[in-house]
Amino acid sequence: MVERMSVLIQGADVAGRLLDARIADGVVRELAPGLVPRADEDVIAAHGGALIPGLHDHHIHLLAAAAAADSLDCGPPQVRSAEQLRHALREVSDRLPAGHWIRGVNYHESVAGILDRAILDRMIADRPVRIQHRGGALWTLNSAGIAALGSTVDTSPDVERDAEGVATGRLWRFDAQLREALGTSEPDLAALGTRLASYGITGVTDATPDEDGTGQLTLGAAVRDGRLRLRVHVLGAAAITHPVSGLTAGPRKFLLHDHDLPTLPELIAAIGSAREQGRAVAVHCVTRESLLLTLAALQSTGTMPGDRIEHAAIVPPETRRDLARMDLAVVTQPCFIADRGDEYLATVDERDHHLLYPYASLVAAGVRVAPSSDAPFGAADPWHTIRAAVRRTTGSGARVAAAERVSARVALDGFLSAPDNPGGPPRRLHTGCPADLCLLSEPLGVALTHPASSAVRVVVQAGEIVFRRG
Repeated sequence: MVERMSVLIQGADVAGRLLDARIADGVVRELAPGLVPRADEDVIAAHGGALIPGLHDHHIHLLAAAAAADSLDCGPPQVRSAEQLRHALREVSDRLPAGHWIRGVNYHESVAGILDRAILDRMIADRPVRIQHRGGALWTLNSAGIAALGSTVDTSPDVERDAEGVATGRLWRFDAQLREALGTSEPDLAALGTRLASYGITGVTDATPDEDGTGQLTLGAAVRDGRLRLRVHVLGAAAITHPVSGLTAGPRKFLLHDHDLPTLPELIAAIGSAREQGRAVAVHCVTRESLLLTLAALQSTGTMPGDRIEHAAIVPPETRRDLARMDLAVVTQPCFIADRGDEYLATVDERDHHLLYPYASLVAAGVRVAPSSDAPFGAADPWHTIRAAVRRTTGSGARVAAAERVSARVALDGFLSAPDNPGGPPRRLHTGCPADLCLLSEPLGVALTHPASSAVRVVVQAGEIVFRRG
């Protein structure tokens, strides 16, 4: 529940000093020791806990993350084998009314190989099923699901077909068609916002390309009517040409399909179209090839403030100084090392293991780096990401690219950097700053020795308490 009142936080650790913070009208009005409570104030005793700016997740997919909360997790660590997947699907099916779809997410081929309709039919054939690969680009449907979509499948070029022209059940970049065909209801953004607030998050950058702007309209409405209590920065293509009240616009997102990369002239032209709108670019680069292509294109077009690389899952050493020289920010996901590291070790060329999701080497080269979740494809909890950046260990305990470890303070500072400057200077509290705040139960030096969201006590968003533990 949102609490609307003047707030006084007493005895908080603010950058190493014990101070009180008076919050009113959405800003920090006073920041000093010994402030006297007023009759109308909600007084919170910090007991020396750290008061810091609210964290900002620099790469998340809000609508997908909200929808994932009502979906079946079909991948590791929850599901690791074909039999476990079959059991999970049957268990969900037994709880649903006849005819209702099962929506699965986070699938990885280590569970049951490359899915198609025949494999899913053997697991569950009596109701429609759609399962999203954890990469986000691929949906796989069983035969009941294909039949339920009808002509949508028959006429789409994004439907994979076998040699006889029969749909295999594999649908690429099919989210918009699925929404239109199924008339799916809007996911619960309010619940997602509450969960993110419990982690100390007060702002996010939505990284969905959103070519037609429909997702931004949904997000803007949720921000304006108070369902989504976050500051939302968007990378979608329509963010500048069709601005949406309640949202701020960032670079234009370009999603490079690693199985079908554009040519260099095509990417140069695409970046040029963004430049004509005065926009920086955010380019999805998971593979070495996509990163090298992007750097070549940006060397041709020139860079501008705000240009950024998303993911940078593999960064050849010789490109680190290029990234710094071109003043490109990197938005990375250390959480993938913790959550997917064992699969990476099994599937990625051993010669590239030391290059996976670099952090420390980029910082050392002078590159601005910011951590993020990529939720729902990664864990939304930023404290989990901070731990992963510090430890660089997989679920089995193996260490991946140990030289890329950074301190918890460095990772936290990335979450405290401004949405328009990921990896830049961390935001600091001062009189007159926006009252987007996170109060921890411990001093910051203590909390960072064991980073955990359980340390988040109170979160203030635009001057209003949106989360209070206990």
